[in-house]
Amino acid sequence: MITAVSAGSHMVMETTSAATDKIRCDACPVMCYIKPGAAGACDRYANHGGKLVRVDPHVILERTVSHGGKLVPFSRTEDWDGKIVHEPSTFVTAIGAGTTYPDYKPAPFIVSAEVDGVDMVTVVTEGIFSYCGVKVKIDTDRYLGPETATVRAQGEAVGHVTTSEYGSQMLSLGGVHHLTGGSKKEGRVTCDTLMDLANCRAVELTIDGGATVVVQAGQPPVVNGEKEERMRVGCGSATIGMFAKQWQGKVDEVVVVDDHITGVLSEHQAGKLLDIADTGIKMKGRRSTPGRYFQVADPGTGWGGTNISDPLSILGPFDAKEARPGLTMLMVSTTGEHSSYYVLDDALKPVETEMPDDLKFSVERIQENCEPALCTVLFMAGAGGSLRAGVTDNPVRLTRSVKDALTRVTSGGAPVYVWPGGGITYMVDVTQMPSGAFGYVPTPALVAPIEFTMKLSDYAALGGHMDYVKPLSEVQNGDDVRQLPWQNPIPGPRP
Repeated sequence: MITAVSAGSHMVMETTSAATDKIRCDACPVMCYIKPGAAGACDRYANHGGKLVRVDPHVILERTVSHGGKLVPFSRTEDWDGKIVHEPSTFVTAIGAGTTYPDYKPAPFIVSAEVDGVDMVTVVTEGIFSYCGVKVKIDTDRYLGPETATVRAQGEAVGHVTTSEYGSQMLSLGGVHHLTGGSKKEGRVTCDTLMDLANCRAVELTIDGGATVVVQAGQPPVVNGEKEERMRVGCGSATIGMFAKQWQGKVDEVVVVDDHITGVLSEHQAGKLLDIADTGIKMKGRRSTPGRYFQVADPGTGWGGTNISDPLSILGPFDAKEARPGLTMLMVSTTGEHSSYYVLDDALKPVETEMPDDLKFSVERIQENCEPALCTVLFMAGAGGSLRAGVTDNPVRLTRSVKDALTRVTSGGAPVYVWPGGGITYMVDVTQMPSGAFGYVPTPALVAPIEFTMKLSDYAALGGHMDYVKPLSEVQNGDDVRQLPWQNPIPGPRP
């Protein structure tokens, strides 16, 4: 027997077996048979008294004082309502809304509301994404592993290392090949890893030929058991440029040790403009432009992201024609985490000495200018034609509407970046989304919320499912709805 029942606040087709009273759920391609009192494999749908119900409530965001919203007055006008601009106070997210599977169905909720006298509509659905992943930015100077190295979770390959950016190492995790192209365990572990990261939970990752790192969105990374505190103020050369004037007259030479670009004050253009005298210093590595050296050491977890613990190991002997006994030198890393002070003896060899207070202050200033080290997780997915069919019977029109800025895409109410080019490929910062916004289906694939907001007239023009539009009040007053305070910018677009 096939019937239609309400799962939370939307319709899902179910098949009931009279012999066992199990319900077959078709909210995703797994098509679970769910016995009474049990949940499906995804833990999102359950059999409650012979009815298929959504386990998690549908999330609606409200911008109200009662939910923790704040009003910032800027006028003494007596009839001012507290808003800087006219904005809707409620936004229907796709979290807990359900999916369009099988994909010929309209989106679970197509909600209309009036904003500044203009009829708007928001189309919400939880997308089932096999084509998805996360981009991870890890703020650290420490060497995590070579580019393209495999990243593993629980021993399974889940992604790879990409480029190193300014003070950060980037990882690309997930994607359809890890989710579906490997072993069953690889797909399951990849799905679990992506869901944990997207839901802001901590995940331990190991990198082939590199480090073990604990990653959690919005939290400092933990590299080989050590919590990272700060990201670099700049490369070695940039640090010289920023602080050269503060070192002038207090020390003869400064070397800022950096795995990428080590800076030397006396040779650097900043030092030349400040009339810093030559010191006869000799650096190992490959000289770039004056005062800038590449490859002074191998990458690692020591000074400035190198593998050294003794900074003197990157120096050659001082040139006696320019060096002199008593010459002073500060060596410091790009985060100020490591620093040492030296004085040349009669043989022109550096001898470590207690650092003067004014130089300690400059090291502290470097540390002060370093931002806190954090992990950033961006969920990235492509909204396929099947998902778009839940919005309109002519999916390409939705894509064009997004590209023309007539339709605003959000994820759980959070703003997204939509990539140029074909399709609707978007990225979203998971820390801006309500907690628990991501789920999974054991195909394996991630389940993520996506919302499309536009004028009602534009929705009709692109061939939207107008027969399924319902007023906001009907959704707000429905059963199994969870209302949360809205912390993000209004998803618009403005009428």
